Amino acid sequence: MQIASLEDDLDQARHIQQVLVSAGYTCHSYQNGRDLLAALRSQSFDLILLDWQVPDIAGDEVLRHIRATLGMQVPVIFVTSRTLEEDLVQGLQAGADDYVVKPLRPAELLARVGALLRRSQAALPVPGPFSVAAYRIDPTTRSISLHDQSVTLAPKEFELAQLFFRNVGRLLSRDVLAESVWNREIPATSRTLDTHLSNIRQKLRLHPENGVRLVSSYALGYRLELIDSNTSAPPAAN
Repeated sequence: MQIASLEDDLDQARHIQQVLVSAGYTCHSYQNGRDLLAALRSQSFDLILLDWQVPDIAGDEVLRHIRATLGMQVPVIFVTSRTLEEDLVQGLQAGADDYVVKPLRPAELLARVGALLRRSQAALPVPGPFSVAAYRIDPTTRSISLHDQSVTLAPKEFELAQLFFRNVGRLLSRDVLAESVWNREIPATSRTLDTHLSNIRQKLRLHPENGVRLVSSYALGYRLELIDSNTSAPPAAN
């Protein structure tokens, strides 16, 4: 597994690298955000660790670039000394999957890295259709059916719905939704995202009787939840 670590403190960077290498991972260390973003243009990583405070580009801005260019497939963990609740919210809104507070505890870091890698590998998208609860999603034809009945969706509505179905149980912030579907930030005063969320909720009938529900988490974002243990999530890639 290839892991990228953004950490400007050389002692911390070496410590992180030693912990990961000792567990069998390959760790590529970067001291500033521009070097990491440049590396991402030519190399792929299975997971990225981000320090929040680096000299050139703040960690949350680096993360926004990652989500805008790579989407949601690469898990990202913030490694930072910040502990305030508003910092946690800001990190999640930028698209972080997890949050580890300094000073690092090696066992905790490895546990969180391992958990995210297992989840991301299980959730890798496959080119063919997949099912979630009563829904059938076909990425090739860009169509979704409910109980074998096709549902008519606008292009952005399909992209938004597919993002939720690809990430069942995962909290997606408004910023991540906007950048993943529209490739840009959407001002808080705009109703674009809210309108599309309302449309897919109504058109796809994202209700308990169909095995799912779309819930909002105050100040954090939205999550599509499975409520029927007999339903299936997207299949893993071979």
